[in-house]
Amino acid sequence: MSAQTDETAPATAPALASDFLRILQERGFIHQCSDLSGLDAALKGDRITAYIGFDCTAASLHVGSLVQIMMLHWLQASGHRPIVLMGGGTTRIGDPTGRDEGRKVLSAADIETNKAGIAQVFAKFLTFGDDAALMVDNAEWLSNINYLDFLRDVGRHFSINRMMSFDSVRLRLEREQELSFLEFNYMLLQAYDYVELNRRYDVTLQMGGSDQWGNIVNGLDLGRRMGTKQLFALTTPLLTTASGTKMGKTAAGAIWLNAEMLSPYDYWQFWRNTEDADVGRFLKLFTLLPMDEIARLESLAGAEINEAKKVLATQATALMHGREAAEAAAETARKTFVEGTVAQDLPSITVSADLLEDGLGVLSAFGPDYAKLLPSTSEGRRQIKSGGLRVNDVAITDERMVLRTTDLTADGVIKLSFGRKKHVLVRVG
Repeated sequence: MSAQTDETAPATAPALASDFLRILQERGFIHQCSDLSGLDAALKGDRITAYIGFDCTAASLHVGSLVQIMMLHWLQASGHRPIVLMGGGTTRIGDPTGRDEGRKVLSAADIETNKAGIAQVFAKFLTFGDDAALMVDNAEWLSNINYLDFLRDVGRHFSINRMMSFDSVRLRLEREQELSFLEFNYMLLQAYDYVELNRRYDVTLQMGGSDQWGNIVNGLDLGRRMGTKQLFALTTPLLTTASGTKMGKTAAGAIWLNAEMLSPYDYWQFWRNTEDADVGRFLKLFTLLPMDEIARLESLAGAEINEAKKVLATQATALMHGREAAEAAAETARKTFVEGTVAQDLPSITVSADLLEDGLGVLSAFGPDYAKLLPSTSEGRRQIKSGGLRVNDVAITDERMVLRTTDLTADGVIKLSFGRKKHVLVRVG
């Protein structure tokens, strides 16, 4: 398969004519494009259809997928048609990209459950309908493939030599970590998705994160070999914080987009805790604020930068959970941190009276089975040693501490705190 041009966005990018690419350029979405000038002309000339794929590996997407969701939003806002491709078929294989071992094989029922959880997010950013955004599932065509026909019609266009050079394959082999034949097929299926979507919906652009560049380019090359018209690829930068950590990774785990997996208050707090150097960049990527307002907020310095962080938190939370939930989260934070009161609408869990009568170990209380403030008891021990955990605003010094009914405050709650800004109330019910 021939190589496509990797057109990484230059520091001084050329003037773009299409509304979509101009928005992406000024907000920092563009990393690579197979043919930037050609895509710009296509977007300027006609309404196009573009897609991004999302495998159904969990019951919710996390904040790392939000850049791609925002790209779909801006595509539709610019007058074009977005397609959300749910990976009901490819999830059965598992994308090896960026992984040291194979993904857990999920049952068909698990995939359907995850797909339903993931799907609910997109209605908050896109308008769906016959002539608007579409949501389709690649299981529609992948589940019915005849293997011999697929090998003859699609497999013959792939070079094993080239496939072995891709990072998703090469790094696993260099580390002497197993790569199954199942996973090796993933790049063929993703490439075929692009060709099939072109046939069914006239899709001419696939977008994704920079780690998907090789997979997307495979689709371009396959389309060319199978007679499609010109196809395009566009990717976003790998998103890391100013301190170099991967976006959305915290000590407590992933920042999920679904409210049942992460409360609107905790989502608001995630954005409020943005590093100073990231505020302007995140306002451009994760809010719909106009650029002049972002420039004003970005210029704030010293203690005033905290006001910009609150705007970021409220705007991002309003997009995901609604304006009412965002403002409620902001008010809860104000009561908790400014007034120093126990805001009753902090995230909470309910435990039985019998459990507190018997005693609930503090490490368990903070862990994934209860408050979910920490991913494990070992992390809890580490945080206790550094003074990072508190009960009712008193630092924990003994990892064997047990919560009992006598720890309930006059408000009938036990306040668990991880750091200054993560709190969960334990209630009895």
